[in-house]
Amino acid sequence: MKFVRSWIILVLACSISPSEARSSSLSSGLSVQNDKQLSQLDHAEKLENLDAAMSKGLVALRGGAEDEGLINRLKIGAYFGTWYALNIMYNIVNKKMLNAVPAPFTIGSLQFLVGALYSTFLWTTGLRAPPKLSDTGRKAVAQIGFFHSWGQLASMISLGAGPVSFTHIVKALEPFFSALVSALLLGKWMKPQVYASLIPVVGGVGYACLKEKFFSWLAFNAAMASNVLFALRAVCSKSAMTDSVGENITSANLFGLVTWAAFLISVPMFIVTEGSTFLGLWETAAEQSGNMKLVRQLIVSGLFHYLNNEVMYLALSNVHPVTLAVGNTMKRCFIMVASVMVFRNPISLQAALGSAVGISGVLLYSLTKQYYEKVEAEEVEEKGKKRR
Repeated sequence: MKFVRSWIILVLACSISPSEARSSSLSSGLSVQNDKQLSQLDHAEKLENLDAAMSKGLVALRGGAEDEGLINRLKIGAYFGTWYALNIMYNIVNKKMLNAVPAPFTIGSLQFLVGALYSTFLWTTGLRAPPKLSDTGRKAVAQIGFFHSWGQLASMISLGAGPVSFTHIVKALEPFFSALVSALLLGKWMKPQVYASLIPVVGGVGYACLKEKFFSWLAFNAAMASNVLFALRAVCSKSAMTDSVGENITSANLFGLVTWAAFLISVPMFIVTEGSTFLGLWETAAEQSGNMKLVRQLIVSGLFHYLNNEVMYLALSNVHPVTLAVGNTMKRCFIMVASVMVFRNPISLQAALGSAVGISGVLLYSLTKQYYEKVEAEEVEEKGKKRR
């Protein structure tokens, strides 16, 4: 309200012109000399009022900038909260789907199709402006689609081969791979202390997996592969968001295009790997739970997968890829708790301790990174002052 009042004062002050002051004084019965003096005094007084109003406006604008910063943080928090909720629901529905139909390549590909059709519906109905890619944009989308497709299918294999909690214990290593990929591809190297803070993450996850009751090499290797692929996806997506790759390339539209690319890439994979067995697996599952129930589960899981990733892209457009990876790891705490409650897969004390150490390491990494970024910013500012 303070900003609004100051802004109104500023506008009203600007609307007062010297010509109005002159017309007002001419209408009086004073002499020409008195008229000029009064006009000058009146004009000077109004200029002082204008200067005062502008000062108030600038103060309010500074406060407005702080308010914008707060609003931006709240917006990012809302993105992360929505992303967490949608991802938890997706993981539960997806695991039930894989338990009923153990065909991760085909289920994953069909989930891509559901999301791709949803994004197309938004474009064709005008609810969202359709994107137009440049040649550079098409190459970028194909590259991101490749990483997204293989990363998701690797996650599906891991989830199908072991408990949800085990997959997400391994996937807690994602910040490590994201930091490595950011350094190698973007050239963004951080202080050695920041990389050292990732040691508890690696050690905690390693300890959690050691002698794990439900340990599976297939689930472990697939989850590790998805870590690498999703780190590459995040870095390349962030690059596409900052570069000019076409028209109407918002973060949401970018993910819609990536989903189409991922679906087209996944089709040959599921035909080769599960094309001859999928219909038999589906019919067996349909005899137990009904065909319509399976179709509903498939559509719902596909929508949850698309929406949770679209919100993740909205979060990524506002933060660094490594920050997203940290948030992704924190999200896994909620997923592991939800999976234990729904599927009754117990977590051993060792796995719980290792997970706690790993996730605490992620928090340590985040704080360390934030601290050294602040130090570097202060050093740059100090150098700028010395040059002046």
